[in-house]
Amino acid sequence: MILNFMAEKLIISFEDYNKIVEKLAIEIHKKFKPTVLVGIMRGAAPILDILSRILKLPIAYIVIQSYSGDGMEDKQGELMFAREISSLAKEDDFKKVLLIDDLSDTGLTLNKSIEWLKNYEPTKNYIKEIKTACLWKKKSSTFEPDFCPVKLESDPWIVQPTEHYEELSIEDIIKKNNQG
Repeated sequence: MILNFMAEKLIISFEDYNKIVEKLAIEIHKKFKPTVLVGIMRGAAPILDILSRILKLPIAYIVIQSYSGDGMEDKQGELMFAREISSLAKEDDFKKVLLIDDLSDTGLTLNKSIEWLKNYEPTKNYIKEIKTACLWKKKSSTFEPDFCPVKLESDPWIVQPTEHYEELSIEDIIKKNNQG
């Protein structure tokens, strides 16, 4: 018996990525007026940068790591949150939060992040509303984001435009750029 371990892949170019973020910006603009954008790192970093420039809003970052232990590299483990939000936004900017991630895979990260934000001491008393946004929602995700331009009919591995850097060392990049 031959098993196919090659998962379906969705390869995204920078051009397609930017178009999807622009669609997301339009969707948000039409239906919600957030006062701050909160991105879940690292996936939301480029989205947050583009949306903050389009929507002219302050930003904040939540750093989350999924720890799954040895032999569980492809499984989502326990989520560990950084102690603080990183932001220059004022506390009262947190009235209407738009929480952003790159995708809704299982939905766990977005659900836990909403819970964490509602209990985050410096801003919790200012938050009146939290809505969510992502670029892609996978079919098996149990979380329904408020804003999501691409709802997939399957659960592909999404290869984002910067993902190839994870496979490259700085030495590879130096060689590639003839900067020896």
